This record gives sequence, C-alpha cells and structure tokens, in this order.
Amino acid sequence: MFGIVPKALWAKAAPPDDKNRIRLQTNALLLERDGRIVVVEVGNGDKFGQKERDIYAMDDRSILTTLHEADCRPEDVDLVVVTHLHFDHAGGLTRLPRAGEPDRPAITFPNAEIVSQRQEWEDAIANRSSMTRTYLREHLTNEVAERLRLIDSKIPLVSPAPGQAPELSPAGTQSFFDFVEVLPGIDVFRVPGHTWGQQAVRVQGKKGETVVFTPDVMPTVHHLGGPYNMAYDVEPYVSGLMRHKYLDAAASGDWILAIDHEPDTPLVRVRPDSGKPGVWRPQPV
Repeated sequence: MFGIVPKALWAKAAPPDDKNRIRLQTNALLLERDGRIVVVEVGNGDKFGQKERDIYAMDDRSILTTLHEADCRPEDVDLVVVTHLHFDHAGGLTRLPRAGEPDRPAITFPNAEIVSQRQEWEDAIANRSSMTRTYLREHLTNEVAERLRLIDSKIPLVSPAPGQAPELSPAGTQSFFDFVEVLPGIDVFRVPGHTWGQQAVRVQGKKGETVVFTPDVMPTVHHLGGPYNMAYDVEPYVSGLMRHKYLDAAASGDWILAIDHEPDTPLVRVRPDSGKPGVWRPQPV
C-alpha cells in the first residue's frame, strides 16, 4: 500500500499484523438527489470464497449489508458511480445468485445506471493492469455493460514526447480538472496514476459544502506525501503529480474528502502545512 516508502516509516501510522496486513476499509457514499438514490463505490461484493477472504482478512459484509442497514434496497438505487473497476471498488456491481436464479453472478442494482470513465472500462475489459486478478470478469459482466454510462473526462496531463516524463496541464488549480456532470450537483473528474481511467466524484451539498469521494490517488490519510504511492499504481510518478494538484484544489476549495480506504477518519479537510510548501495536513470533519 505504501510502495517505495520504507516499512519503518509507514508502520508507525498503519501498524501491520503478523501477516504484514494493515487495516483498511472499502468506504462508500449513499446519496439522495432530487428524489434519485445514488451509490458511490460498491466495494468487494459478496462473491469471494473463504480462501480469498482469509488472504485479505475480509469481513463478512458487502454493499448489500450496508444498504440494508441504511434501510435502502438495491432495487431503489437509480445511479451507481465507481471510481475505477478494481475488485475492491467495483466487485459489488454483481452478487451471488439467489435460489431460483441462474448459476452466475447477478446484477446487484437492476434499475441503476452505472457510471465509469470510458478509459477505465476499456482497460478493465482488456485487463491492462500492473497486477493479475484485479479486473475480474465476475463484476464486468454483459449485464453491467448494458447499464454503463461511459464518461470521457479530459486527462489533465500534457502528452510527453517519447522518452520524456508527462507534465501537468498548464491550467490553473480551479480549472485544472475536467468536471463532467452526471446529475445536478454531482460530477466526476479524472485523476490518473493508480489507473489511467480513475475518477473522483464531487458532490455539492445543499448547505453549500463540497464533498469529494477520493479514490486511490490518496487511499488513506497517511498517503498525503509525494512518494506515498501504491506499489501497483500503473504510473506512480503521475500519481504523485495528481495528488499534489488534488490536495491543492481540496485545500483552496475547502473540500470535504471522503477517502475510499481510510479506516479511522474517512472524512477530512486538508490544510497546507505552514512554512512547508507542497505539504498538507488532514483535519477530521
């Protein structure tokens, strides 16, 4: 989870167990907007067997569990937005079949449109990843494909010449990201690096607050620093560039960040560290 950062440093913030695992969540948002029910991110789902659950120390919970606890049925959901299509973010798009259903993964949200970046869907189907068994066909089924709304947010990078590193777009902080509306008050924007098609989700609250669901550009509050990329980012250098601009925009825009894997303080604002340019500190909401 911390890439090249030495364990002696990250273990102070995220103590590992005897199998070198750290505590993580698969957080999600449940929203109501103009009478429509929206789910942002759907986690691992319920299709993993006991072997995989032991490897990852998964709790016996899924997006179905949390929806039930929120008194919401999957059939009531109108829109599902996923930041990217790795199994721990989009596995819950499908579920185990129930009695009387065909013996194959079933669509979890039968009445919902599913929002993904086009680049992410194409990469997932082609299994373009730095890891094996990350894009699983069990949650990339034909039924999911039939419900897709594919977004083409502009990538905020200047394409490099051969042999050169990518560069940030020269646009200013406020216009750097390409926000594409998916519902009034809800939009998505590309933050590549972890995957090429990864997106964040910005929600404008009715009290004027801005909540941004933060994907693996910053998976926990301990990933604020420049080198704190994950070992399986497809482009770690780009992840660092994106995180810098992302945190700059979050601080200047007073965003409330809902962080996808943070187990303790998933809702934070960030503020610049006085006297340390390019360094931010989280403040729990």
